[in-house]
Amino acid sequence: MRALQLAGRGERLSVLCLGAHSDDIEIGAGGTLLTWLDQGVRLDVHWCVLSGNDGRGIEARASADDFLAEAAGRTIEIKTFRDGFFPEQGEEIKAWFEALKGRINPDVILTHRRDDAHQDHRQVNRLVWNTFRDHLILEYEIPKWDGDLGRPNFYMPVSEFVMKRKVALLMSHFGSQRSKQWFDPETFMGLARLRGMESRAAERYAEAFVARKLSLG
Repeated sequence: MRALQLAGRGERLSVLCLGAHSDDIEIGAGGTLLTWLDQGVRLDVHWCVLSGNDGRGIEARASADDFLAEAAGRTIEIKTFRDGFFPEQGEEIKAWFEALKGRINPDVILTHRRDDAHQDHRQVNRLVWNTFRDHLILEYEIPKWDGDLGRPNFYMPVSEFVMKRKVALLMSHFGSQRSKQWFDPETFMGLARLRGMESRAAERYAEAFVARKLSLG
């Protein structure tokens, strides 16, 4: 299958990364970001975590700094909306999204899937589509006990080296999550292997997204 390329070596690509919680962006799209950087794409990244209270906010910032260490430019925002209550904070979060739209016009947006089982994730997705109406939006997936993984239609092949780098960063930065039954290297590598099989990735691994609207020029 002929691959689509958003940017090549030396070209700039502005990316808006949105995650409800402190490890979401890394789990869903960390390999994609590291792959672009490994390919020599000059990334300008606006990285937003909407619920990063107390220690989790510290984890989120340190992780973002490591994932974006080679980016051409980066802005990291850690907000303190209440975890688990995003639908009840809709007006406040909507106002923040409207302000964000006035500050950034990205080439691509990485955010949660519309059909994610977590209410905070769905709220972020809804407001992304409500706010950014002329952008390429790629919806990433987060494995969880709900068993809500769907049928993605957009794949980013990821090398074994990059996948191991992603997992190492996840395990080193998010000590608050390591006690969770699902948060381990096997989960992350296993899902990437499955998506790599589906997309026939050359090095066997991939991250998967839902792309609801694409424009070919």
